[in-house]
Amino acid sequence: MTSASTPSRIQDGYNAFKAKRLNLNLTRGKPSSAQLDLSSALLALPGPDDYLAEDGTDCRNYGVLQGLPEARRLFSGLLGAPPDQVVVANNSSLALMHDAVAFALLKGTCDSATPWSREREISFLCPVPGYDRHFRICEDYGIKMIPIALGDDGPDIEEVERLVASDASIKAMWCMPKYSNPTGDVYSDAVIERLAAMPAAAPDFRLFWDNAYAVHHLTAERVAIANVLDLSARHGHANRPFVFASTSKITLAGAGLALFASSAANIKWLLARVTPRTIGPDKINQLRHVRFLQDEAGIHALMESHRAIVAPKFQAVLDVFTSMLSGTPGVSWTTPKGGYFISLSVPRGGARRVVQLAKEAGLELTPAGATHPHGRDPDDRVIRIAPTFPDLADVRQAAEGVAWSVLMACHAGG
Repeated sequence: MTSASTPSRIQDGYNAFKAKRLNLNLTRGKPSSAQLDLSSALLALPGPDDYLAEDGTDCRNYGVLQGLPEARRLFSGLLGAPPDQVVVANNSSLALMHDAVAFALLKGTCDSATPWSREREISFLCPVPGYDRHFRICEDYGIKMIPIALGDDGPDIEEVERLVASDASIKAMWCMPKYSNPTGDVYSDAVIERLAAMPAAAPDFRLFWDNAYAVHHLTAERVAIANVLDLSARHGHANRPFVFASTSKITLAGAGLALFASSAANIKWLLARVTPRTIGPDKINQLRHVRFLQDEAGIHALMESHRAIVAPKFQAVLDVFTSMLSGTPGVSWTTPKGGYFISLSVPRGGARRVVQLAKEAGLELTPAGATHPHGRDPDDRVIRIAPTFPDLADVRQAAEGVAWSVLMACHAGG
């Protein structure tokens, strides 16, 4: 620790930040108002006289459970599946993931001998750090969660292969393969192929493939990943992946479309399960999205506008962390190429204290432990940083508050 980073200087810096009496929030990965404004034209679409789909369907009425053909075609490339293996549903993909779990529990999958709920025990593999909403679904339904270490190229694939091959109670694995929440890690093609090819003791094993950030780039590079649907089919496991995505962080977060892609057998299974609970999705919303986005090029063009708003916020956080925290023992952070989060690691046993210090200084952070099952990070190290929602000036100030809180916890007896 240099003389410029003495405990007294850190205490003074933290106190000065606290004295500003700010009220800043970096808790959730929400689009900012400026991002939502990019899709304001949706509010005027499709218009009072534009309600017919390309096949003549009156979108004001019931029906078309799988979604409009033009909507399925629009998102086919994003999902890596032909349109007839795509379902377009209502907001949001989390609802689809929840329902897929609930349907498997109640009815089993198309490969299940019995509903999952009748099994003696069922487990999901959970890469960590990971997405708290995935864990919450499992927790709500009493599903055992098995943490799997997540690295730069994806989950610890040797451990995944060993567990899945040896334990028939392991029914599924949560995966966020591209710009993972919260680390920004991207699964390598080799890891994806091994996930697609690996033997599974459970014949109805599923990959819950949450590709939430498929087009959410932070740099000029459009990172691509292997197509898990094609690879799984090639290796004889066509029914293994359930692929999810949505327009929630593309257009309007509260009025988006949920997307599902899978094998023909899984599409038939999902539609059969959905039939008792709905007579069709909101096709007017599907039509307005088709009119607004037009084609895959339109999706990418819109996402470039998002990048212009979001990327400077991420860079502001990274700049502050580099300036204030570089060289601090045990402290590191990710530099994602896409997604909505930065993952900050602090010395073992320090994350909860950092979050508390930040709160005392007027800054709300995601609770320490949220990135792990049951909210318990065994090392108490990981803090998820969500820079998207506040304006740029507030993001920069919030990053400074985080940095002072880390330094306090590390050096000033905080």
